[in-house]
Parts: sequence; structure tokens; C-alpha cells
Amino acid sequence: MRSTQVVVLTASELQEQLKVGTICHKHGVCFLVADTRGLVGQLFCDFGEDFTVQDPTEAEPLVAAIQHISQGSPGILTLREEADAHRFNNGDLVTFSGIEGMVELNGCAPRPLHVQRDGTLEIGDTTTFSHYLRGGAVTEVKRPKTVSHEPLDTALFQPRVVAQSPQEVHRAHCLHQAFHALHKFQQLHGRPPKPWDPVDAEMVVDLAQALESLKGTEGEPLEEQLDKALVRRVALSSAGGLSPMAAVLGAVAAQEVLKAVSKKFMPLDQWLYFDALDCLPEDEEPFPNPEDYAPRDCRYDGQIAVFGAGFQEKLSHQRYLLVGAGAIGCELLKGFALVGLGAGGSGGVTVADMDHVERSNLSRQFLFRPQDFGRPKAEVAAEAARRLNSDLQVTPLTYQLDLTTEHIYGDNFFSSVDGVAAALDSFQARRYVAARCTHYLKPLLEAGTKGTLGSACVFIPHVTEDYRAPASAAASEDASYPVCTVRHFPSTTEHTLQWARDEFEGLFHLSAETINCHQQALTSLAHLDESQVLTVQQVVLGVLRQRPQTWRDCVLWALGQWQLCFHYGITQLLSRFPPDKVLENGTLFWSGPKQCPRPLEFDASQDTHLLYVLAAANLYAQMHGLPGSRDQTALRRLLKLQPLPDPQDLAPIFSSDLELASAYAEFGPEQSKQLHEALEIWTVGPPLEPLTFEKDNDFHVDFVAAAASLRAQNYGIPPADRTKTKRIVGQITPAIATTTAAVAGLVGLELYKVVGSPRPRSAFRHSYLNLAENYFSRWVPHAPAIQKFHHWKWTCWDRLEVPAGQPERTLESLLAHVQKLNGLRVRMLLHGKALLYSAGWSPEKQDQHLSRRVTDLVLEVTRQVPKPGQRVLVLELSYEGEKEDVTFPPLHYKL
Repeated sequence: MRSTQVVVLTASELQEQLKVGTICHKHGVCFLVADTRGLVGQLFCDFGEDFTVQDPTEAEPLVAAIQHISQGSPGILTLREEADAHRFNNGDLVTFSGIEGMVELNGCAPRPLHVQRDGTLEIGDTTTFSHYLRGGAVTEVKRPKTVSHEPLDTALFQPRVVAQSPQEVHRAHCLHQAFHALHKFQQLHGRPPKPWDPVDAEMVVDLAQALESLKGTEGEPLEEQLDKALVRRVALSSAGGLSPMAAVLGAVAAQEVLKAVSKKFMPLDQWLYFDALDCLPEDEEPFPNPEDYAPRDCRYDGQIAVFGAGFQEKLSHQRYLLVGAGAIGCELLKGFALVGLGAGGSGGVTVADMDHVERSNLSRQFLFRPQDFGRPKAEVAAEAARRLNSDLQVTPLTYQLDLTTEHIYGDNFFSSVDGVAAALDSFQARRYVAARCTHYLKPLLEAGTKGTLGSACVFIPHVTEDYRAPASAAASEDASYPVCTVRHFPSTTEHTLQWARDEFEGLFHLSAETINCHQQALTSLAHLDESQVLTVQQVVLGVLRQRPQTWRDCVLWALGQWQLCFHYGITQLLSRFPPDKVLENGTLFWSGPKQCPRPLEFDASQDTHLLYVLAAANLYAQMHGLPGSRDQTALRRLLKLQPLPDPQDLAPIFSSDLELASAYAEFGPEQSKQLHEALEIWTVGPPLEPLTFEKDNDFHVDFVAAAASLRAQNYGIPPADRTKTKRIVGQITPAIATTTAAVAGLVGLELYKVVGSPRPRSAFRHSYLNLAENYFSRWVPHAPAIQKFHHWKWTCWDRLEVPAGQPERTLESLLAHVQKLNGLRVRMLLHGKALLYSAGWSPEKQDQHLSRRVTDLVLEVTRQVPKPGQRVLVLELSYEGEKEDVTFPPLHYKL
């Protein structure tokens, strides 16, 4: 037992839990109990009386760039302008790195700081330290916390529950007693309560009432009324076993196991109760017939015990579209297979994903295996799901859902779909899929994760609000940095990473494509823009002057590139803008966010210097079809014998777009001839291989990580480590299997409600969880917002439906029909961006349009014919007297 770190009991009897829990507590072994009964789950944690959490939160330690540190008592630290001093709090412990001058602070023992009103930081006595020169970063040091847990035999009667409100505490206490009563029932009768048996359920209620009263944290009796109706509902549905409940509770339990072995994140304190009794019909509905819930000796008996055989039959005939077969998509598809969604009759699941399986997918997408690398995710996931449930009718599609594939996912496709589940990693894609669901009036189940954060939402036509992407998150997807800032005046880690990623693209992809184009047809350079010309010039007229033939040539080129970027380029920039340069208004040029850089000196003994040359040389070799090398020792020896390139052989650096344009303007006939001659030499031989950045390729990530780190050293910016570099540059959203399983389970619970009989809005739940901080929240979605214009009211789910008729109606007939429907005169009518009618036109132009059939008019104005299978033309209307903030329902012209 002493060699064991964690013990987890599932589906166990209370006596076994008490016995094992006592032993684990005595020997300092972390102990967990996880159980589900129908739509209620229970999780208990005992990590001992003195458990130390080394890293209590998921948030990365705060890191900020330093502008200045004074000598004094206390020393005052000033952060750079772009740093947010308000993120630090009084008493935070910090340490320092990369400081020049006041080196005594580098790697020092953690120091407490005090935040001043002006945003500066007091960091203790620096009187005897050296004078501060430049650079450096201040980094938060996380403080460990100690947790003390009670053993199960004590916590059973004096429970500490995870809850967000007094009402949730009371509900958790009632569920705690319900579980205890179910154990008592099992002990007395040797079986669990029968499904939906009112006699057994009343016995459980009586047992719960007879239990010893619970006590508070100080041992005082809790004066709480037992919610008998809640306990009764638990008992009636407790015989079932549901895979979505197992996914949620299993995911939280697995995260607690990780907390126990890693000492990262705060453990549960100490009981968690999760219930989804909102999946059941409303109380006032007729009591179900127990026969419908009796076992059928099939794989769905656990589900039938909760929802009945009729519901299971309906579930099997559903047709669903799953968009995305990544981490969440795989969990959802697995869940669909387990519950039997689309596993009978005319039912089925269509899974759509255009991506292919990559190595990094295996840590969190469990339907994929190493032998699946390179295969379409949708096809692999569909095959795996069929292995889980051979009755599942699953169809893979390898086309993404967007404007370009509406001929595939069109009216015919969506007319056969009962609902949509979205597992997408961008808000742009989510918005598009949600808009499709609104257009076709289909329920949407949607989930997302980021590390230990997760959410699951449900959107029901005419019942709930429609999907809205968070404004801040959606905006961050489109964020970009000014080109000049990234090139020459970086001030943040993100700037250095963007610069390094651009370097990769220019050196190893764009240059190869441009040279290949010239090789295929020795064309003029006139068709290239300035950046392309100068990119080719940098590669072709650089250190080598000719195509590389050996590994040594590639190393020489990489060394020249290092010298160009991190020494010569910086020296050239400083010659134009010296450190003491003053602007016309009297301020220093290098001030504020513009940090004065310094050139680096190449040193093969430094790991980052060597890594850059190693990665760049291998990528350059691959681009030219030459063998590379991973031998760092041999490379270090070669570099020590290699003289640094002559600056005259290096391409120029341009500190502004104006200078770049000026240089391009000076690129006259002589320079063009020189470049042409060099290109003719380069075009002898096979085409170059343009490299596309791959986040799973070590040399790709190594190049960007090393380039960004060296760039950060140039400008005194805190560098990103390799893991952070890979995440940001590879656009990887942190995903872990525990959160993914939890949100998939939450989606599965909402699926039960969507498939069942029509439910009121109060039955549905949006969910949010933070497994690192033990935060769980579920709430009723908002109702759709009601808009009003004169006497007319509508929501986002409404539309005007007008049949085309036989023979088809004219535009004049359509406008008259619309006015008859809502009593309003149409001011403008549009199809997309094409204007079909305007009340502001001349009478002659109006007459020309009004007499035309609608489809003929659309064809004439847009030059587009309806897509095959298209059943509706979507038209937009504006009315006389409308206000700017009003969005009217669309007009669906039914063909």
C-alpha cells in the first residue's frame, strides 16, 4: 500500500469504501470514491491531513519586462509601458532573470513586492546592488498551499461539499443523504431499487429521513429539512447507468487523480455532487409505467432504466450532424455510439472534418492510433465508432462546413438532419455552423475547452437564444501586429514569435516557391512585389551565391542568416537610429514601447545559438533535397573552425516600409541583371521543396523557438520556452482529455432533452467548469430576444415564408404579399449584396423589376442560378420608417 499513490473506488458498497478509506488515510495514500446512480453522481476525495499543492492554479506565472530598477531601500522597479502592473498584487513573491547591470537580482530567492499607486513595484533593498543597465524580466513565484482532509468515516457525517451558493449546499446535503440511503437499501434488500418503482422509492425516502443528522464544520448539527421530493426522484431513476454521467464524473475523478500525483491544482474539498435530474420529465407529467423501464437484456438497459424503451427507440432513429472530429468531436462520437444515437432504422450520424490525423492528436483524441497518421480524421473516427457499436450508422465527410461547400451541405442535406453537434476550435467556424442551424431551425449542441476550462451549450429554435461568440474571444482570433513593429520594434514575446514565424515562411516556403516559378519559366521579375524580390535576393544573393551542394554549405548559409538577423541587422538599425537619437519634439527615439536593441555575438557554445544554426541548416538542406544532420557535437566543431560571414555578403535590413519601398525603387536594371544571373545558376537542378510549417516537426518548432528567443535577447524581452512557442505559433488550443470528456458528457445530457418530448426552456442547461479550481456552474439559457417594429414582434428564429407558386409570382406580387402579411411597405429588397428593389428608384426602373418573376430577376442581377437541390432563396427586407438598430426576419422564398 505504501508504494501506491492513489486508490480509486467505483461502483462500490459503503462498507468497502469505509474500510479502504481508513487504510488509505492511515498510510497517507490519496483516496477517491466515484459513483453514479442514474442522473446523480458522487465524488469524494481524501488526500490526507497534510497534502501540499505545489501549483494551486492553472494560470501561468506572471512575467513582465523591466524598464528600470532604482538603487535604494526600497528599490523601485518600473515595468515597460506594455506590461500590466495591475496583474501583480501586494505580497506576491517574484524573482528576476536576464537583468544586465544589477545582476545580483538574477535568480535570487523570491522577494515580496508592493504595488505602488503609479504602477511601480517596491522590491526590497537594492542599495548595495550594481547599477541597473537594461533588460530583464520579473516573474511571479507561485506559493504552495497545504490541504487537510478528513477520513471518510468522519466526512460521511460531517461533509464539506463543493457548491457555489447556500441553495447548492442544501441540495448537495440532500443528495448526500440520498446516496447514503441507497447504500442502506442495498444492504437491507441485496439489490438496488427497481426502476421507477414507487414502493422502493418511498423506502429510500424513509431510510434517508431516519439517517443521523449531518453536522457542520464545527461539529454543530445542521438544521436542514430533507427535500423528500428530490430524494424520491433520485431513487426512482437510480437503477440506471448513463454514459454521459460516467463521462462527467469520470473526467472529474481523473483530474483529481492527476492532482494527487502531480501536486498541481487544488483538490476537491471533499464531496462533489453533480445531478442532471433536469433531464427527466416535469413532475406534473403522468407517472411512467415501470414496465417500459424494465431490462431488455440489451446494451442500453442502463439507459432504458432511466428514460424507458420508447425513448431508446426514438434515440436510435435520430439523424445528427457532428461537425469536427478533433478532441471533443471524438468524445462526442464515442458518446453517441454508447447511447445508441442513430443506431437503428433510418437513424445515423454524419461526421464532417477536413483535417488529417497528426501525432499530437494522440494525447487527447482516443479514437486515433499511431497507424492512422495522415488519414482523414472523419474516416478514422467513423471506423472506430463502428467498432464501439456495430449498429451505429455513421457517415464520414471530409469537406469542411463553410460558404464554399453549401452545395454539399445544402437544403437537401439539412432537411434530413434532426440536430447538429459542433466541436470546433475557432469562433469563426462556430458562428458559421450556428448560422446554418438558425437558418434551418435545427437544435445546436456546442462545446469547447481550453486546458481545464470547459463549456457546453444548447440552442433550441424558438425556445432559447441563438449562439453568440464571446466578443473578446472572437476579436482575439483576428488580432494582428503592425508589420513594422514586428520587424524592427518588438516589445512583447508575441512580437518575437510572430517575427520568427514570418522568417520561417519567407526563408523556407516563399523563396522556394518563387525560385521554382522562375525555374519553370525564366520570366521577368516585374510581376513580383518588393517583399518577394528582396526575399529571393536574401536567399540567392546571400552568403553562398550559388545552390548548396553539401551539408557544410547549408551550415554556412545558416550561420550567415544568424549573423544577418541577430548581429549585422541590429548594427545596421542602430547606425540609422543611434541609442541617443532624439526626435524633433525632444523625446528619445528609443523610448516607450520602442526598446533599443543590441547586437549579439555568435557563440557556438551557447545552446540557443547552436540550435538556430542546426534547425536552419537542416531546413535549408531539406528545401534543396540534401541530407541533413542531428549531430550537435560535430556541428559545434565545424562552427568553431568556420569564420563569420563578411557583412558585404549579407542582404540589407530595412527599418521601415518607406526604406523597403525606397530600396525596391533603387532595384534597377543592374541589380535585376545580377539577380537574373544568380537565378540561372540556381535553376540548374531539381525544383526546391517549399516547406510548410508543421507544429509536430521538431526542426520547424526548433527554428521558430530559437529565432524568437534570440530576437528576444536582442531587445531585452522575456523569451518564450519551447512549449509556449509550439502552442502559440502552432495555434494549439490547450486540450486535455479530462476536460474534453467532461464537456462531451454535458452535451450528452442535453441531447437527452433535445431528443425527448418538447421541453420548456427551464429544462435546458448551459454549463461551465474549471477543473483546476473546482468550479462547476449550470444555468438556464436566456430566452430569444424579442424585437418589435410597430405592431410586429419577432425573434432571431422567425422568418417570413412565401411560396413561389405555380406559375411563379412576380416581384410585384411578392411585395404585395409581404405587405399583406405584416402591414408594412417594403423599402428595399436584397439577395445577398444584390439589390433587387428600391423604393427610391425611378418609376421606370421600378416597373422594369416589378414585372419580372423573382427567380429571373435574381439570375439577372446576380448572374447566379440556384444551386442543385436549393429549396429556398433568402431575401433581406427593409421597411419604410425603420430604425437603424432593427434587424428584420429574413424572407424565405420557397422554390
